[in-house]
Amino acid sequence: MFDKIAPRYDLLNRVLSAGIDQSWRRKTVSMLAVDKPERILDVATGTADLAIMAAKLNPVSIVGVDIAEEMLEIGRAKVRRNGLNDIIELRVGDAEDLPFPDDQFDAVLVAFGVRNFENLELGLSQLRRVLKPGGQLLILEFSRPTVFPIRQLYSFYGRHVLPRIGKIISGDDQAYSYLPESIEDFPEREHFLELMNEVGFADSTVTSLTFGIASVYSGRSI
Repeated sequence: MFDKIAPRYDLLNRVLSAGIDQSWRRKTVSMLAVDKPERILDVATGTADLAIMAAKLNPVSIVGVDIAEEMLEIGRAKVRRNGLNDIIELRVGDAEDLPFPDDQFDAVLVAFGVRNFENLELGLSQLRRVLKPGGQLLILEFSRPTVFPIRQLYSFYGRHVLPRIGKIISGDDQAYSYLPESIEDFPEREHFLELMNEVGFADSTVTSLTFGIASVYSGRSI
């Protein structure tokens, strides 16, 4: 599904979020700045938007992994255009079976990818495994607003508007009907923090963005 929509993926993100998704990514990267990480892993990197933004932190290296090769090819072209080939490497990889040794990275980032893990606990355990002790995990993910009338408007948009626009632009019937369904099924906020703590993260917090439409989860590997 993600390979199929890859050519229109960036356009769809900008249109469907009115460009706010990029500000969410910048906020996520800014939360990592104080740590000055040297080695960063971007899981479910897609077309590498977050990895490219993270390069502004001046790390030694960034590795982006994703299961969709077509997404990665578009990401590699963007990396080349930004002159970041020496810093960013993009490779195929499964979040639930990361091809890296233990304690490899100073920081791990995930933007809009955790929601797609088939086994959420296993995926989170893999993120913790490859993080050095004390390393920071930052997860940007969609969430459901709780405030009236934003919650009601968001629900209507997700069920009726987003799938239609997504289908028109991407040409895929499944991808953007799947999106609101996956958001509904995701264990957000305090429930997700509990999962993070169970697999070995500490100091776990959640920061709501744009009326709670998105959230950034932060934790440190024990």
